[in-house]
Amino acid sequence: MEGSIFQYDFIIKGLLGAVFASITAGLAGTYIVSRRMVFLSGGITHASFGGIGIGYFAGFNPVVGAAIFGILSALGVEYMSIKQKIREDSAIGILWAFGMAIGIIFIYLTPGYSPNLMSYLFGSILTVTNADIIALGIMSVILILYFSIFYRTILYISYDESFARTYSPYVNTFKYITTALIALTIVLNIRMAGVILVLSLLTIPPNIAMIFTRVYSRIIVWSILSGFVGIAAGYVISYYAGIPVGATIIFTLVLIWAIVKIIYQMIRSGKKDARRTTQDVEDKSLITNDK
Repeated sequence: MEGSIFQYDFIIKGLLGAVFASITAGLAGTYIVSRRMVFLSGGITHASFGGIGIGYFAGFNPVVGAAIFGILSALGVEYMSIKQKIREDSAIGILWAFGMAIGIIFIYLTPGYSPNLMSYLFGSILTVTNADIIALGIMSVILILYFSIFYRTILYISYDESFARTYSPYVNTFKYITTALIALTIVLNIRMAGVILVLSLLTIPPNIAMIFTRVYSRIIVWSILSGFVGIAAGYVISYYAGIPVGATIIFTLVLIWAIVKIIYQMIRSGKKDARRTTQDVEDKSLITNDK
């Protein structure tokens, strides 16, 4: 159709990437929000910038460098908090600052201009490649299998780690593996939303879901659905408005969160008013009968 955005190949790639991004972000994000690991995820995100800088300097794919740096940072935080008894927020702050510093130094030392740097900082869904889609697709399958097979253990770790240790002796192992998978998820979604905004991609959809459900499996499903709606809508809006994609996606997700929150509160308020009215009628009926 003339003028349709779907006539362009990069649009189809972007929407396909949005499907996989919503799946990976929904699964990893539910774990992050449930365990209150948002700060850790921010640390992983910014620490991975060190790998991007090293990738530019050494001449290999910056995503590979970010993945290595992100995983090592994630495992380093878990190790320091478990084995070295260092407060987790302190370990995160150290690695966060170290990763950003390394990235800035190596990018500065790289000869010439780095034209794709802004896409890593703020995201560029319009330049998603086949390799990006394949990587996100593989990551989606891995996360689906991992969360399906070890669902109960992950559930217990998310809400009550002490109880999880009575259920499984391998809690620390699961924490290392899950944190590493989250690091990979964050890195692979950097192309979608950028280093600066990717954390929002993982945290806003679960918060949308948790407005109306507290069941872990339902939070995952609704996180994926709301994430896809937000990413796809932001993608389309940015195309027609000619504004940055990553920022538009995050703005759209926040707008969805606000709308859902308002509607849910209105519904709850209406139900409370209805119950109050029913109770008043019943009380008046009892008074009348007593007379």
